[in-house]
Amino acid sequence: MCRGLAALPITCLERAKDLKSRLGILLHKPELGHKTGSSSKLQLGSRRRDSSRDVLEWRESFDQLLKSKSGVNAFHTFLKTEFSEENLDFWLACEDFKKTRSKTKLASKANRIFEEFVQSEAPREVNIDHETREITRKNLSGATSACFNEAQAKTRTLMEKDSYPRFLKSASYQDMSRQAASRGTSKRSHT
Repeated sequence: MCRGLAALPITCLERAKDLKSRLGILLHKPELGHKTGSSSKLQLGSRRRDSSRDVLEWRESFDQLLKSKSGVNAFHTFLKTEFSEENLDFWLACEDFKKTRSKTKLASKANRIFEEFVQSEAPREVNIDHETREITRKNLSGATSACFNEAQAKTRTLMEKDSYPRFLKSASYQDMSRQAASRGTSKRSHT
């Protein structure tokens, strides 16, 4: 993210978001040489391992999506098309971080996560406000499994309110959902 992003007028941010969306769409235009569906094949390839019900449950809640390994993979692939996979990667890194038991590993992992996702100008900086960034930085001094809780919650809320609804409307999810529904219908008609 750029310095002073919060100081930019909202119209600039909206235009930047619109431009990002348009660029993402261009990447999937067949006439531009990119094979349409290559990213959706990544998602669709794993759907056979999931029951049709799982794919359909993803639309019930963001939690249902996050509970499913293939749901997380499909959502991650979608986020890549929007150039915002760092949000999910950060959330997943925090989930893994919470499982760390060793105090030494906890401190080292905390610093690594902070440097990759949270600090200003981080290589994969997540979109959180300055106050949350500072609270998280201060939490590092006494790293506990909860030191990223606030930043993780804000990132999760951002994905749930912003990216998740777009994922549900995406062509790849709509296709998976249709196929899952038709498999469910055909299973019922054969029994």
